[in-house]
Formats: sequence, structure tokens, C-alpha cells
Amino acid sequence: MMPYLNQAQIDRSQRPKPGPAPKVSIGKPQTFVLPNGLKVLVVEDNKLPRVSINMTMDNDPYLLGEKAGLDQITGAMLGKGSSKTSKDVFEEEIDFMGASLELYESGAFASGLSRYFDRLLSMMAEAALMPNFTQEELDKERNKAIESLKSEEKSAGSIADRVRSVLVFGRNHPFGEYVSEESLNRITLDDIKKYYEQYFVPGKAYMVIMGDVKFADVKEKVTGYFSIWKKAMPPSATFADPLNVSATQINFVDVPNAVQAEVSFVNSLKLPMTHPDYFAVLIANEIVGGSFESYLNKTLREEKAWTYGARSSLNASKYVTTFRAGAPLKQAVLDSAVLEIVKQINRIRNEFVTPDDLELAKATFIGDFIRESAKPRSISSFALRIETQGLPADFYEKYLENISKVTIEDVKRVSMKYFMTDNARIVIAAKASEVMDKIEAIGLPVFYFDKFGNPVGKPVAATIEAGVSVQSVLNNYFRAVGGMEKVKSIQTIKCSGVTSLEGAPVEISVLMANSIGHSLMEMKMGSMSLIKQVITPKMGYLTQQGQRQVIEGEELAEAQGNAYPFEELQLLSRTTVVLVGIEKVEDVDCYVLQDGKKKYYYNVKSGLKLAESTDYERDGQKGTSFTYYRDYRMVGGVMLPFNIIQDIGIELNIKFSEILVNEGISSADFE
Repeated sequence: MMPYLNQAQIDRSQRPKPGPAPKVSIGKPQTFVLPNGLKVLVVEDNKLPRVSINMTMDNDPYLLGEKAGLDQITGAMLGKGSSKTSKDVFEEEIDFMGASLELYESGAFASGLSRYFDRLLSMMAEAALMPNFTQEELDKERNKAIESLKSEEKSAGSIADRVRSVLVFGRNHPFGEYVSEESLNRITLDDIKKYYEQYFVPGKAYMVIMGDVKFADVKEKVTGYFSIWKKAMPPSATFADPLNVSATQINFVDVPNAVQAEVSFVNSLKLPMTHPDYFAVLIANEIVGGSFESYLNKTLREEKAWTYGARSSLNASKYVTTFRAGAPLKQAVLDSAVLEIVKQINRIRNEFVTPDDLELAKATFIGDFIRESAKPRSISSFALRIETQGLPADFYEKYLENISKVTIEDVKRVSMKYFMTDNARIVIAAKASEVMDKIEAIGLPVFYFDKFGNPVGKPVAATIEAGVSVQSVLNNYFRAVGGMEKVKSIQTIKCSGVTSLEGAPVEISVLMANSIGHSLMEMKMGSMSLIKQVITPKMGYLTQQGQRQVIEGEELAEAQGNAYPFEELQLLSRTTVVLVGIEKVEDVDCYVLQDGKKKYYYNVKSGLKLAESTDYERDGQKGTSFTYYRDYRMVGGVMLPFNIIQDIGIELNIKFSEILVNEGISSADFE
């Protein structure tokens, strides 16, 4: 039982005195260097019977130009077995050991029980030094990368990231180039092999081995497995550091389907980890936007409710880096939010932070650091940084002590120096038709760019021609797909195809009965049903992982409204449908019809439906989900989409291999 403590004994007017800064010990590594240049650092730690192996090539940044993405594809192809061992056998052995092994373009990482150290190290060497590069694997990884790019093209955040990098660093800087479908398609198998030979070399490579091992044993085994690595140095190159703009400006990108605005305040700067300002900048960033309790988050999220989270970041590097601050924001408050971001950054520049804010930032930062430093992979990264960043050997032992030494004056001084509100780019990706008046109201110079960072003119809203109406848009759609009478003759549609979940192939079936308003969607992996949804005019249910959930209320009513192969037949008779304007879908002008929370997008020229969107609210958060229709083909006299991309919290890229019209469905399918 706890003793009784009289609260009157506590003097709450006095701040508790901070204790001494905790110390983090990462162990002193023993080192050796192979004749080929690979430097190995060994930290013996026998507290647990585990070991980790972290290998990194500290190559200079490089420019890939018209084959941007070559490094990523090469990295993705590494570790898929070797020229000695097939991928399946390789992965089975890793699973048997309960270990992990991953390779990438600049190194490798493995962890597992120390009793498997010898085999794990030999498998890393085999995968890294005897790669099995094949055309089949290249095609597979290229297709995955292209699908990922296509998904990102609908994300305002991804578009904003790309444009920001292009504008801040320039296209001729490694940090400013971007991967495109065109650059990925230019990559050949010979390019992969040549890149590997040039850049996956030991000249600037480091390996950190930590855990329940002995130095002499490690040295013997690493020498045995990695001495065959051919001695070579990677290409070196230097690039001019980018300059900040002479005066703060807005760089705007129109993303017609954006459901929120993405805003980034950004400066470029140089801040190596050896710089005397390093620790003060870490704490200044923590206060302004680095934590949940930061100026930006407390103001934009907690007080204003304009965003679900506002943050800033500054990653020190021996190369050029950036200070970034921003948030995904409601488009209706864009002008006020941008001014508030600048205001909060100016606040830390022009005012001394309070002692409470300083101590809270230090405590939060120290807590996060201690939790992170308990992970073997983090500790090995610390050891690597000491080598690659030119840090003193005791850098991390004194890390928290140096954080604790940061003063209020230090925070103000470095904020004035590194958070440059007079020389910033404010990159905004948003829906121009909704925010142009707000952009201009901010009062800063505005420059316009497309989604690849090319200068363009100010977005001009397309105007609807006289005579265009809900009825005419729907009539054009019916003509485009085969005619009203043909559409009415379609009673059922049965679609079979594939999609993927977390990279695994999944079979998908979609059944719709136009005459009775029934629908079924089922996703299966082999014989196992993952998800099944059935909707009828009387009921609806969803089964997932063996659990059945009844769909009812507003959710059921919405699903019932969609339970038809051609919802346009229902739209014709609804008086609630309105023509709201013209918007772009993947750079194509579309007429937009709206019915409640749902919008329908029809190609102005072809009449085909290219997308639908639905506003939703889940767990108190509002958003918009999109469905895209592609690859229309003629089936039974009607044009139907064979590719549907649907956002259900995750993106499903559904590709149908077969669509049957007026056959293969009975009422029993919907029970």
C-alpha cells in the first residue's frame, strides 16, 4: 500500500529541477578492413542471443537522367534468390530460421538468432554478390513501380512532393529528378547489370555487425564470404547547391481531383551533423512543428481544426537538405492556414520560447530518442553515421547531454538563421476551381506549375456551353456506350478478374442484376473468401474473415443506389441530380453531375464515364473516395470498363479478364 501524502506538502509554484541527462551507450566497435575496401564494425553484445548485420554503401548522390528509377528497380531485384539458389528456396530458408533479410540499391540488412549468424551472413553475401538478374524479374518490378506511380498520380500529396523537389533542387540535381513511367520503360536488363557493377561496390561500403558474436569469428567469416567482392570505387560527382528564392512566393499546382490542399513551406540549407548549431536546430524544429505539442500542430489542428496534423522537419546531412513545414488542409481555409503557418514560423524566429515549451520539447525529444536507441537497427545506424558523417566516436554517448544544453537563446538564434520566412517557397497542390480566390488573397507572388514542375499559365476554369444539361450529359453517355435501347436490354453483368492486396494476387468477382437491383462483390485468395458483399432491395451484408456484418441505414441505402450495372438509368429519373461544372480527370475535361454525396465525371468529348467520387465521414474524419474507369471494350453490343481502380481505404486496381452479359447469374447468387 502506498503511504498517504499530504498535497499541501507539494509546492506547485516551483518547477521540478531536471535531473542529469540520461546517457545512451552503443558500445565501442572493433573494426577491420578487407583488401577490397569494405570496412567492418563489430559490437559484441551478449544480452540476447540475436545478431544484426547492416551494410551500407556511402556513395555520392548521382543523376540518372532519362532512366530515373534505375536504382530503385535494381534494388527491388536484389535479394530475389541468387545465381546459385532460386528465390523460393532462398525465402524458405530465411523463413525456417525465423530471420529477416532485405537488400536494396545501397546495401542490405539482416537479423536473426545468433546461432544462425554464419548461414545468415553467407546468404547475404550470396544474394548481394551473386544476383540473379532476369528479364522476367525486371518486367515484374517495372510493372509494380508503374502501378505505384499511377496510384500516386491521383494523390495531391505525392504531386506536391515531386513538384517541390523539382523546384527546390532543379532537374539537374539528384534530389530534384523524379521517376516517370517513361523513364521506367527505358530501363533495360543491361542497364540493371551496368548500374550494379558501377554502384554496388565495396570502395565506400561499411558493415556493422551487432549482437551475440565474437570479433575473431566475425572477422573470419566476413573475410571468407566477402573477399570475393571485386575491389572498385563508385563514380563520384559534385552538384551545385540550390539557392533559395530572393523573396517568398507561392508555387501552385492545380490538382483537379484534390479533396484537400497540400501545403509545404520549404527552404534549402546546409546543416551537417558536425555543425555547432545541430542540436539547437533539432530542438527548434521540435518546438515549431516536430511534435504533437508543436506550435503548428496546436494551432492548425487543436485550435483551428483545419487539419489532422501539421508538422515540420529538418534532416541534417553532409549534403544539401531542407527545412519543411506544412500540412494537408481543408481547401475552404487555405488562405488563412498558409498565413498561420508563416505566422507560427515567425513566432519562433522573433520571440523567445517559454521555459515550459523548451523543457517539454527536450523531454519529448529525449524520450523518442531513448525508445529509438533500444532498437538494434537504430544502434547500427548510429555506428554507421559516426563513420560516414565524420562524427566523433562519443557523439551518441554525449547526444542527450548536448540536447539538454540547448538554451532559449540558442533556439531563437538558429530559428532566425535556418527558418527563412523571407526566402521560402510555399508549394501548394490543390483544386484550382475551389481555391484560386484564396490563393490570391494571401498577398504573395504566385507562380503556376503543372504536376511535373513545368511552368504553366494561371488555371482557367472551363465553361459549360449553352444547351448542356444533366439530360444531355446522360444522353451522350448512353450514345457512347452503345445506345439507350442496348443499355436497357442488359439485365445482368458478371465480371471476373484479379487485383492485389499487399502485393498478393487476389481473384475478384462482381455480379450485378439490373432488373432487380442486386449486386455481389467477392474477393478470394485461392479457395478462401477474403471479402464478400451482397446488396439487395431488402437487405445487405458484408463478410470478412468469417465474420458477417449486416449493412443497414444510410450505408445500405447508398449501396442499394449503386447496385445496378448502369446507374445512369436511375439518374435519369432523379430530380436531385445537378450539373455542377467541368473538371479534369487525369488531364481530361469532364462534365460533373452531382447527386447528394456522389459525383459522376463524363468525358466532354467521348461521353464515357471516367470516374465517380463519394464524400464520406469515418471515425470523425471527412474525405472523398474515387473510382476510376478505364479500358472500355465492347461486350454484347455495350462498351464496358475492363479496368476499375477503386479507393476503399486501400487502392484496388481491378483488371477483368472476362465480362459476361445476360448470362451466368441467378437469384440464388445473392442469398
